Amino acid sequence: MAKGHRSQIKRERNEKVDNRASAKLSYARISVQKACFVLDAIRGKDVQTALGILAYSPRYASQVIDKLLKSAIANAEVKNMDPAKLYIQECYANQGPIMKRIRARARGTAHRIEKRTCHITIVLNER
Repeated sequence: MAKGHRSQIKRERNEKVDNRASAKLSYARISVQKACFVLDAIRGKDVQTALGILAYSPRYASQVIDKLLKSAIANAEVKNMDPAKLYIQECYANQGPIMKRIRARARGTAHRIEKRTCHITIVLNER
């Protein structure tokens, strides 16, 4: 086959197996900016330290991310990874769809309210 043939490209792509554990939450009712404040605090930390940071963070996003991190830890245990050696290799939030709502204002006008959502991803790896 030719070097750039479609089947060869697919075969090479499928050979690359990702051994990292991850968890993804889609359509979380948090804006990306608010989720990133919490994600920046735990990025690169080991799992136990990150759980401690999330437990004492006053932000709403920390509750959601705490649950997602525990899900990623459970996924790592399924992949036979040692929970004591895990750390957060990647964590990021991407923008999701925006729900557009209308609020009545003075003199019969209306203002738009944008209820933002995001997709949060956490990737764990062993040290």
